[in-house]
Amino acid sequence: MKLILSRKGFDSSAGGVPSPIFPDGQMLSLPIPDDQSVIRYGDIRYFGGSMGNLVASLTKQRITADHHAHLDPDLIKTSITRSRGWQPLFGQTGSAQSHLRNNGVGPGDLFVFFGLFRTVELQDGVWRWAKESNPKHVIWGWMQVDKKLRLAEMDPFNYSWAHYHPHWGRVEDTNNHLYVGRRNLEMGGNKTKMPGAGVFPRFYPQLQLTAPDADRVSLWQLPGCFYPGKSQDPLTYHKDRKRWRKTGGKTELMAAARGQEFVLNGDQYPKALDWAYGLIEELI
Repeated sequence: MKLILSRKGFDSSAGGVPSPIFPDGQMLSLPIPDDQSVIRYGDIRYFGGSMGNLVASLTKQRITADHHAHLDPDLIKTSITRSRGWQPLFGQTGSAQSHLRNNGVGPGDLFVFFGLFRTVELQDGVWRWAKESNPKHVIWGWMQVDKKLRLAEMDPFNYSWAHYHPHWGRVEDTNNHLYVGRRNLEMGGNKTKMPGAGVFPRFYPQLQLTAPDADRVSLWQLPGCFYPGKSQDPLTYHKDRKRWRKTGGKTELMAAARGQEFVLNGDQYPKALDWAYGLIEELI
């Protein structure tokens, strides 16, 4: 089984700003812009409101409610109007999908999604970045894979409920794939009552990847079980042992600035899988 740390949502290059953590601790991953998508930011609902005004405020009107959004991974059923049969979805293509394929990612494997976040505050009725807050990498969602679909081989009449997804219409791309999420999480081959995909409703310190006192967001503090031993393959994109350091029972990692999908062999790191399952069980 594989554990994949997957970078998704707004950042300095895609969207240009972090995603928000609200004063009450709720957080929202903002999907990146995508002119080919049929979904607009104004179509996406969050906490009972529309994402359009929020995105416009945080980007100073550079991205508005009318801009199109790459809603992917798509994990929240109430985000937009759904067709019957909807399941959580995540799409990938290009070199990132080749990386997943080369590492054997498929049914049963667990994606843990992280992104760049920063605290916001309400000023004169408008959301603004809190002056004393700093950006940080935070885990915001997860999805355990039920099925992997190669879209170039799919009959368009199948999975009609998925036709809205921004990856669906790009069938000419032979490396374009959709991963369908499980309805319930499975642990050790046993089905649980926990959802197979979802988002963490609010920020908790356990979800923060960036080390508490780090001067850069890519300096992570992970559980000690992530430290690669001599017989263990390091997290992909992080084979250079100089990136890793043991400190006070924790693992410090200088995370790669590039790359979307960081894959860990769960058979070699069973405690890392336990850590991921524990976050879901404790914090949802």
